[in-house]
Amino acid sequence: MSHPDGLPDLFIDRSLGRLQVPALLRAAGLRLVTLAERYGIPGDETIEDVRWLRDVGERGEVAFKKDERIRYNPAEKAAVITFAVRGFYLTRQDLPARVMADRYLHNLDAITAACAAPGPFLYAVNQRDIRRIDLT
Repeated sequence: MSHPDGLPDLFIDRSLGRLQVPALLRAAGLRLVTLAERYGIPGDETIEDVRWLRDVGERGEVAFKKDERIRYNPAEKAAVITFAVRGFYLTRQDLPARVMADRYLHNLDAITAACAAPGPFLYAVNQRDIRRIDLT
């Protein structure tokens, strides 16, 4: 597998970890950068979500994460909207790394198709499909 045409480069949030999930996605041929790679260690532990959301939107990347609270946090939701972020998050928080990566990879065609549209948007990534989340 290689990075699909039409899929922007990926940004992997700290909620997915620094090593295992990124390594599994890279092994599948995806182009990505982790929060730790972009902001350094230990800076990755203190970077505010609003800042990396801004950077992701400005760079035209797609954010992968596993924290659905983004849609309930007013500042983070505003950053998604203001910076036209395109984001996908896992709906389960208790999954092992292999299962997290597999959920993204299983839905990669749908994720790529969704990325044909401009942001802002958030999608919940489930075992079998993705579901667009209302930002209003």
